[in-house]
Amino acid sequence: MPPTETNTRRPIGVFDSGIGGLSVLQALRAEMPQECFIYWSDSAFAPYGERSDAFLIERSHFITEQLIAKENIKAVVVACNTATAVAIESLRHKFPALPFVGVEPALKPAIGSTHTGRVGVMGTHSTLQSIRFEKLLKTVQTEAAPRPCEFVIQACRGLALAIEKQTEKPQTETFEVERLCLKYLQEMGPFGKQVGEIDTLVLGCTHYVFVEDLLKKIVGPDVHIISTGQAVAKQTHRLSVSANQSVEASELVLLPDHKAIQLWTTGSLSALAHAADRWLNLPPSCCHFIEAAPL
Repeated sequence: MPPTETNTRRPIGVFDSGIGGLSVLQALRAEMPQECFIYWSDSAFAPYGERSDAFLIERSHFITEQLIAKENIKAVVVACNTATAVAIESLRHKFPALPFVGVEPALKPAIGSTHTGRVGVMGTHSTLQSIRFEKLLKTVQTEAAPRPCEFVIQACRGLALAIEKQTEKPQTETFEVERLCLKYLQEMGPFGKQVGEIDTLVLGCTHYVFVEDLLKKIVGPDVHIISTGQAVAKQTHRLSVSANQSVEASELVLLPDHKAIQLWTTGSLSALAHAADRWLNLPPSCCHFIEAAPL
């Protein structure tokens, strides 16, 4: 695994349990094309949504330590709703000098979007059962009062893993992903713009962004689907500028993809390469295997 080319830019670290965080990286690249990124796909331990809190905290600390030691990163994007919910406060406490940006379900924007007052939220069991999500939900509902809004919360067991496995399958072979999407959307109730129907759907897992077209096909054109990638990218941009004030954006030149972006995986290298090509149009030369733990 070659090191990132030395330049005036310290890279931004991004990590997720697998390929889901590539949807966040996609937004980060669009927002900050001059920046360098290191993406850690921790696929050897995916999905995070089925791991214990203690494991997620320990793993998030380890990944951050590795990104600091190997690449002197200037910020970290925790591109996983579950890891954000469980570990980001611990990360900020352990690494106080390093800016962290997390992802969480976009409940507040959803309230501003809904007309029927019913909002669906899809996420992993760990995310939706976390104390952080519970606090977010209460805060958003309090701030929205007296405007009524009902959140229909749906834990989608197995969906993130199915999307992860889909990476190495033919693009036409989507039966399992389609089955799970249909199952969980049906459990949430009717979608549409009529009274009593869900007219806004929040994607509370970065993996789900990659099946947004399928979700849209199922719920129909009247339902607004919201993810968090763009908001996370804008917040990261603001923090990264503060962390790298000595270099003006106008002085930075665009580097070739294989030098500006490195994708690391603790799992299948071919799966990551397929995902990088399919969703980010990145060459295999950007992808590298990294040991899940120090040898």
